[in-house]
Amino acid sequence: MNQRRQLIESAQRTIRMELDAVEQLKSRIDDDFVRACELILASKGRVVVLGMGKSGHVGNKIAATLASTGTAAFFVHPAEASHGDMGMITKDDVVLALSNSGSTSEIVTLLPLIKRLGITLISMTGNPDSVLAKAAIVNLDASVSVEACPLNLAPTSSTTAALVLGDALAIALLEARGFTAEDFAFSHPGGALGRRLLLKVENVMHTGERLPHVQRGTPLRAALLEMTRKGLGMTVVLESDGRLAGVFTDGDLRRTLDRGVDVRDAVIDDVMTAHGKTASAEMLAAEALKIMEDNKISALVVVDETDRPVGALNMHDLLRAGVM
Repeated sequence: MNQRRQLIESAQRTIRMELDAVEQLKSRIDDDFVRACELILASKGRVVVLGMGKSGHVGNKIAATLASTGTAAFFVHPAEASHGDMGMITKDDVVLALSNSGSTSEIVTLLPLIKRLGITLISMTGNPDSVLAKAAIVNLDASVSVEACPLNLAPTSSTTAALVLGDALAIALLEARGFTAEDFAFSHPGGALGRRLLLKVENVMHTGERLPHVQRGTPLRAALLEMTRKGLGMTVVLESDGRLAGVFTDGDLRRTLDRGVDVRDAVIDDVMTAHGKTASAEMLAAEALKIMEDNKISALVVVDETDRPVGALNMHDLLRAGVM
């Protein structure tokens, strides 16, 4: 077998084995899982995640996922906990301890102190008969039949299973708390994610004199001049009372020319898109982007509760704002 084929088969075998390990988790989402969720939901404190080695890396990620989805959580290294960091944990907290063997010495050392302080202990182990699992109020079974490592030594399937089980816990808690996209945004104010979730249409739309607009009955030539002056690639068309009548975009202009319409004699009413898709100023900019993508359009009119235009935005505005 050539090396290329061997590498591909090795990778595919690993993925199959880890998929099998994850598949087996579904049958273990039972009363123990529900009890773990209930203990965390009832807690007045934080979730403190413990784990050594590879379990520590997984635990760190689980703590981060919990914290970003509405469950206050942080990671403590068990060895550091024995040398002062135990002071970070209070009796109101819930400890989530990860150990595939369930007998990690650095965690087992902490069990008497956790019990003495009356701290709620949830374990996630690969051995439900282990010291850690038996010491916990509830154990989440993350056991796997075999590691993906051909030597059955390196944590592979077991760490994947623990990671997926941690995600399942975090999302179940998220939904139980009624955690919203806006809540999520406040946990992620920086970077592209924060911009997508916090930025509203009113923060990027063109308003006032920057909003291109013409009245019904305006000659198309005049409408094109308004579009050129404002540089948005579109203009709003207004009814006599100021409500939205329609919109005319660069796309409408191309379609008008394809139909052979004489732009010198045409009136905006004859070539505009009647009313068109709209957004509200309070809408998330990401929602406005979805409207554009779903309808294959590049601009939106922003209207108030009386259907009167108060602004407009296009794809370039969202691109500049980092929403795309």
